[in-house]
Amino acid sequence: MDYNIVRKLFESPKKIVITAHRSPDADAIGSSLSLSHVLTKVGHHCDVVIPDAFPSFLDWMSGASQIMVFDSSEQEAAAKIKEADLIFCLDYNRLDRIAAVGDLVRNATAPKILIDHHIDPATFDYMLSDTNASSTAELVFDFVSNLDWVDRIDADVAACMYAGMMTDTGSFKYPSTTAHTHRVAAELMDRGLKPTHVHQEIFDNNSFSRLQLIGYALTNKLEFNETNGVSIISLSVDEKSRFNFKKGDTEGLVNYGLSIGGARMAVFLSEEPAYTKMSLRSKGDLDVNVIAREHFNGGGHKNAAGGKLDLDISAAVNKVKDVLESLDN
Repeated sequence: MDYNIVRKLFESPKKIVITAHRSPDADAIGSSLSLSHVLTKVGHHCDVVIPDAFPSFLDWMSGASQIMVFDSSEQEAAAKIKEADLIFCLDYNRLDRIAAVGDLVRNATAPKILIDHHIDPATFDYMLSDTNASSTAELVFDFVSNLDWVDRIDADVAACMYAGMMTDTGSFKYPSTTAHTHRVAAELMDRGLKPTHVHQEIFDNNSFSRLQLIGYALTNKLEFNETNGVSIISLSVDEKSRFNFKKGDTEGLVNYGLSIGGARMAVFLSEEPAYTKMSLRSKGDLDVNVIAREHFNGGGHKNAAGGKLDLDISAAVNKVKDVLESLDN
């Protein structure tokens, strides 16, 4: 990205829309809100638009209540996108990752700026794409830094950025965690970040029913194949409903399967009314991004990817087992 050119986009006040992917996680929400706060401080008007709702454990973030959810505010969101002078595309690599919002962004006349760390991005007008980055939140910090706006980062902005970095790195344990990642975290602490507060809000704020759901999944639905080192957890719509399921309740569940000694890969399948979505995690050189792209209509990163199958939970589990068996052979 040529920052000398990009800098000129912000010379006069702009109406800016920031978009993030469907089923938004802490990186999508944290990077979007932190960028929105900084851009507002330098004189622009910002709206954050996401395709669908985000988990309630992210409600604490400054500005979260102002996020526009397309599913419940279609006309207003469409108008904001159409009238925008500039559109940011955060934490996704192509417009089909943001459902119906993608068509609106595609048809908008405003220039589009991509900030993302996923593999094989589509082409945007301006691109900050780094697949080696720990998170989009880390890249947002770099973007802000290169435009000399770091002094606009306060404790609230720092908390949003840190939430994205912390969650996308598995609390800084994934291979994507670099020295630069820790330097950014240190800078955020210098600007008022309280890491313990962020960790508690995200990880230590569980509902009783969520813990019951996790216990049920680990006791009754966890399978482990010692031969190929693959664990599978699956939950149907009915099973989730027994535990008063809310968006975000299965966040991180896939990682339990990967924590088994000898596990090389973990798969979590969650049934929705019309399809089954899946999360894949791996260790070492096992590339789940390739597996997700070639077999499960998805993608992501080498050791963390997602997918979607237009099947019910039973058929989806069988499909996964068949694919993995064929790969073993």
